[in-house]
Amino acid sequence: MAGNLIVIVGPSGVGKGTVLKKVFQDLDNLVFSVSATTRPKRAGEIEGINYFFKSKQEFKQMIEKGELIEWAEFVGNFYGTPKKYIEDQVKANKDIILEIEVEGAKQIKQILPNALFIFLAPPSIEVLYKRLKERSTESEEKILARVEKSKQELQEINQFENLVINEEGKIEETAQSIIQIIQAHRSQNKL
Repeated sequence: MAGNLIVIVGPSGVGKGTVLKKVFQDLDNLVFSVSATTRPKRAGEIEGINYFFKSKQEFKQMIEKGELIEWAEFVGNFYGTPKKYIEDQVKANKDIILEIEVEGAKQIKQILPNALFIFLAPPSIEVLYKRLKERSTESEEKILARVEKSKQELQEINQFENLVINEEGKIEETAQSIIQIIQAHRSQNKL
């Protein structure tokens, strides 16, 4: 029996990382997918744990060699998911969670339509802007670019079968909604 690929989709700043920390605390047999990126490392991030940090040249070589299951350019940086890491975890009967933006999820959906896709949405664009601003990791210009991109991504919600709204101050409830979807998916795959 192999593990499941669980794709958590949503715009930047929606709270995917925060909600998934709670999901990982409350649910067993999960592994977090580690993506490659060309964006600069933020304070506290660790190579191979948060991301595989690559130069643009290294990233382009990964694309050329077919080493990524998906990739996208987002506000000037590249992001992608290494194939081998996903394959190794699924073969080890682990459910692997991939936290990703919409474009990458659409690429995966074409290759692996049986993966579990959950769209995590903000209650409003205003809340999303506030969350990005509170992170204090980017300039106002980059935040506004992320908000504009998020507006486009939110129009893609109907491409995904599961939707969870990350309401303000309700991380526990949001995490429990995701856990219920994952448990239902696991039950269906054991039949």
